[in-house]
Amino acid sequence: MTEKHLIWDLPLRIFHWSFAFTILACWYTSEQEGEMVDLHMQLGFVALALLVFRILWGVIGPKHARFAQFIPSPKTLIHYLHPAKESKNTAGHNPLGALMVVLMIVLITLQAVSGLFINDDIFSSGPYYSSIGNDLEKIMFFLHHNTFDFMIAAIALHLAAITYYWCIKKQNLVLPMITGKKSAKQVNAIDAIPHSKLILGGIVAVCCLVFVYWLVIINAPVLEEFYY
Repeated sequence: MTEKHLIWDLPLRIFHWSFAFTILACWYTSEQEGEMVDLHMQLGFVALALLVFRILWGVIGPKHARFAQFIPSPKTLIHYLHPAKESKNTAGHNPLGALMVVLMIVLITLQAVSGLFINDDIFSSGPYYSSIGNDLEKIMFFLHHNTFDFMIAAIALHLAAITYYWCIKKQNLVLPMITGKKSAKQVNAIDAIPHSKLILGGIVAVCCLVFVYWLVIINAPVLEEFYY
């Protein structure tokens, strides 16, 4: 049996698949002509909590989850893309995968945060809609309804890259994100992480949920109602 090494920690894997499901569910609920708008908003809050978790985990998580470990320098990226140079296997994210992680975090942060400030004049309004002026609300509305197109393009590019690695380079990028492990042929033992930091991950997850609950429920300004 081929020896395998733990590369992707469990909290990161749970985040990855939860994030994918949440984004898919957000898309589906947004396409139902307002019939599922409340669920759409709640899923947006979940996406925001997941984003906060990923940002924190990118600072204090195991080494392959950390931004400092996988965000490439321009030199590293150029070397990786150079057609005359052989690209070796990377234990964690390869340079292009790392850029995709950053891009998705930026795009979905814009999507989730802008949703807190918009109103559709029919079904619902974000918890912070009343705290901004008309001009800023228009900007948030534009961001929320146009960033999604870039998200779709990024997701399509991500899936195309996975397919390319699977079919052309004979590397399965999906299975390690399920099991957390890569074979000894792909990575060295020195690259393995000792454990998933489950207790720390659980604490961070709870803190993120509490923070988002405070942000969208407790701290949200109360809409004033006027009766005539």
